[in-house]
Amino acid sequence: MALIQVVDLSFTYPGALHPLFEHVNLDLDTNWRLGLVGRNGRGKTTFLKLLLGRLGYTGSIASPVAFEYFPFDPGDTTAPALAVAKRSIAPFDAWEAEMAELIAQGTEEAIEHYGDIEAQYAAADGYTIDEQITAEAGRLGIHPSVLERPFETLSGGERLKLLLAALFLKKHRFLLIDEPTDHLDAEGRRTVARWLASKSGFILVSHDRAFLDEAVDHILSINRADIELQKGNYSSWRHNRALQDAHEMDENKRLTAQISQLKAAAERTEKWSDKIEKSKSGNGKATYNHGPASVDRGYIGHQAARMMQRSKAIERRRGRQVEEKQSLLKNIETADPLVFHLLKPDKARLVTAEKLALAFGQRTLFQDLSFEINAGDRIAVAGPNGSGKSSLLGLVLGRLTPTGGHIQRLSSLVTSTLPQETDGLAGDLRAFAADFGVDASLFMTLLRKLNFEREAFERPIESYSAGQKKKVCLAASLAKPAHLFVWDEPLNYIDVHSREQIEAAVLASQPTLLFVEHDRIFVENIATKTIEVGL
Repeated sequence: MALIQVVDLSFTYPGALHPLFEHVNLDLDTNWRLGLVGRNGRGKTTFLKLLLGRLGYTGSIASPVAFEYFPFDPGDTTAPALAVAKRSIAPFDAWEAEMAELIAQGTEEAIEHYGDIEAQYAAADGYTIDEQITAEAGRLGIHPSVLERPFETLSGGERLKLLLAALFLKKHRFLLIDEPTDHLDAEGRRTVARWLASKSGFILVSHDRAFLDEAVDHILSINRADIELQKGNYSSWRHNRALQDAHEMDENKRLTAQISQLKAAAERTEKWSDKIEKSKSGNGKATYNHGPASVDRGYIGHQAARMMQRSKAIERRRGRQVEEKQSLLKNIETADPLVFHLLKPDKARLVTAEKLALAFGQRTLFQDLSFEINAGDRIAVAGPNGSGKSSLLGLVLGRLTPTGGHIQRLSSLVTSTLPQETDGLAGDLRAFAADFGVDASLFMTLLRKLNFEREAFERPIESYSAGQKKKVCLAASLAKPAHLFVWDEPLNYIDVHSREQIEAAVLASQPTLLFVEHDRIFVENIATKTIEVGL
């Protein structure tokens, strides 16, 4: 068993008021399939950068193997896909060219140097690397003919799968895989998850619950107050977390009741002590058995002091208990409920589509597609990448014109949208709210409910993480009153806790929703209908 040892790790971003990590100690087995989870902004990607040595920190990180980060820049994408994959593993082309030149020279010195290069080449599996890449790519559903095409012509999913396959062929590496699912459709996610389950030696950052369940055997959770390591997949960790939270909440209720009792007792003791002190000084009337003159004020004062000391000791002990419990309760992830702002339509039928067809040039995305959207429907648009899912949303919104068939919308239909891409977002939040046509105060409130840190409100949107940008769009959509909500991959980059929060909001508010989403659990839990495209 080889261990990655993290000892007393602390890190604070420049200008930040609080450390992101403080005195972290971890032992990670290099054979584990480790899922890394936590809310947006908790430091998942930062933790990977610390392992890579790309950020300064205090403490130490010791590893018997080198770290490799994914995704990475593949370089020249005009080369054949196989060549790009090989280059990402080792400089095979450079070694082959150098060996050929050395053979051509034919000198004793050249031959000796050739032996050194050839040894590196063989150790990296240079003689069989083409076959190994082809085999691994095949396990991920990539046909050998795809490897002959220029890398730049591959789909996003094909590129991701091929480069993942290549990285796992590197020797003595521990892979840091950062959110690999964003270019994968539902079937692609299943394929990659099953493939990862056959591998070992990686940390996987993902917010897809089903993907984590299939791919990992340990969970590393960055919580509000600490970092927690558990054996098992996401579902087992979530179950254990819920049990722990419930236990802590019960303990908190019990402790609160005890504190209330203690305070009441302390107040009674204080009143009694004051009364005694007044009797001692003659400033009050004592009505004991033999009258005021018979009272042993010294004895009573001594007893009062002892009572007060005992009360204070109990109070201090209880105070320490409170502090201990409060440190534990800081880990409980709370989420205020989100609410959709629904408009009541004039009619139940919002959209009617008959024999829809859509083509771009010579390529037909779909044809003879008919469906209805009625008030209360929650319709998932499903299909492989490139099948026209986002384009179908564009047709419903009136942003695209069908090349066949027709679509009819309720004349008074008001829609609220959530886009797939957020790269172009910029400016401040209040300006964004004004541009989107929503109430700024409501918009800000929704962002706070989505666990937006207060400091983020003062920063420009372009400085946000991908998850924070997605939450900006989500909050704007929720804040806009509408008959129909049209969401394109709403959960991209969104942390698992927020996914559950959004899911609960949909089930509670029951909006009319048309959406594209590859998170299998989310779709299964909220969709009432499915529209299949590209099949």
